Amino acid sequence: MPVATSTYENIPAWTRPAETTQELDWAPLKEIDLQVFDTPGGKEKLAAELHDAVKNVGFWVVTGHGIPDEEVLRQFSIGNAFFNLPLEEKQKYPCNFEVGDYFGYREPTRVIGSTGVKENIEMLNIPKYTANDDYKDVPKHDIIKAHEAEIAAFHRKLFHNVVRKLLILLAIILELPENYLLDRHAYDAKSEDHLRYMVYHPRTLEERKLIRDGEGGGHTDFGSLTLLFSQHVAGLQIRTPQEEWKFVKPVAGGITINSADVLQFLTKGYVKSTIHRVVGPQPDQAHLHRLGLLYFVRPTDDMPIIPVPSPVLERAGLLTEEDKKADPKTAVRGLTPSSTAEDWTRARVANVHNRKSNSVAYEDETEKTFKFNGLEVVNRWK
Repeated sequence: MPVATSTYENIPAWTRPAETTQELDWAPLKEIDLQVFDTPGGKEKLAAELHDAVKNVGFWVVTGHGIPDEEVLRQFSIGNAFFNLPLEEKQKYPCNFEVGDYFGYREPTRVIGSTGVKENIEMLNIPKYTANDDYKDVPKHDIIKAHEAEIAAFHRKLFHNVVRKLLILLAIILELPENYLLDRHAYDAKSEDHLRYMVYHPRTLEERKLIRDGEGGGHTDFGSLTLLFSQHVAGLQIRTPQEEWKFVKPVAGGITINSADVLQFLTKGYVKSTIHRVVGPQPDQAHLHRLGLLYFVRPTDDMPIIPVPSPVLERAGLLTEEDKKADPKTAVRGLTPSSTAEDWTRARVANVHNRKSNSVAYEDETEKTFKFNGLEVVNRWK
C-alpha cells in the first residue's frame, strides 16, 4: 500500500558536514556577484567579468543571488529524506532511459566496467512547474508531492534570480539581443530542465582501487548550464586549460556554475563545456554520504541546435557562410529539422544511462566520443 502523503510532512533538517582539513589543489574560479546585476551599468560590468570564465574555463561561482541559505538547506533536507526511504518506495517512478527520459529516480544498479563494483550514485530528477502545467502527468513520489509547493517555488526563484541573469549576461558577451538566449530557455516553455537531488554513497578503499578512482572518467554536461549548490564534501574536479585536474572549492553562499554542451554547440566552441569529474572524498570525509542539489538548464524542446548569429563569433572566424545563412526551420551542418534540443538531450541521456554497465566512463575504448546528427562530444577523458 502507498504510504500516506501526510507521513512526509515533517522531515529531519539536514546540515552541511565540516569541510575537509586536507590541503587540496583548488581551481581559481571567478566569483560573480549578482547583486550588481540591477545597478546602473551592472549587467555590462558582470558580463565583462564573466567573459574569460565562459570562454576559457567553463566554470565559475555566483554569489549575491538572493536565495536564503535556509531555503537551500531545506531542499537538501527533502533530498536527504527521499534517499533514506525504503528502496521499494524510491523504485516506484524510475527514469525511462530507453527513450532518454531523465525525470524520476535513478537507482544504482549498474556495474562499473568489468570491475564488478556497482555504481554508488542515486538521483531524483524533478521537472519544471510551468504555467501550463506541462509536466502534471509526470508521476512523483509521495514525499515530493507533500512538499511540491516549496519545491516549485524554489525552481522558479532559482530560474529568476540566477538562470535568467546568466542567460542575459551570456547574450551580452556574445553581442546578441539581451533576451536572445533567455527566450530560447523560457521557464514556461517545455524543456528538459530539472532540479536534481543526488547522493554519492561511501566506498571502501578496495572498491576505490578497483575502479581506479581519480584516473580519468571525466565528462561534460548535456544541456546549457548546470547549477551546483555547496555541500562541503570535496570531490568535484575540473580539467583546466593547462590540462590539470583541480578541485572545486565550496564557497559560502555561492552556487558553482558550469556551461555545457548545447552552449558550446550554439557558439561553435566559443563558450566552453569543460570536462569534469567526481572523485572519492578525502580521508576525513570518506565516511560521508555526499549529498547533492543541482539544477540543469536545457533549451526549449523545439529549439534547433544551430549557431547563434553572434558578431563575436563572426569576428573570431567561427561562423561559416552556411552558419550565417542558417534558417532555424531547415537542416544545417548535417542536422535534420527534427534535431532539436529535445532530440539531442534524449539521445545523449539514452547513450549514457541506458546500459547495464558504465563502460563509457571507465574502459570502453570505442565510445570516447558520442556523435549525433553532426554533433560530437567527449564521452569521457582518460
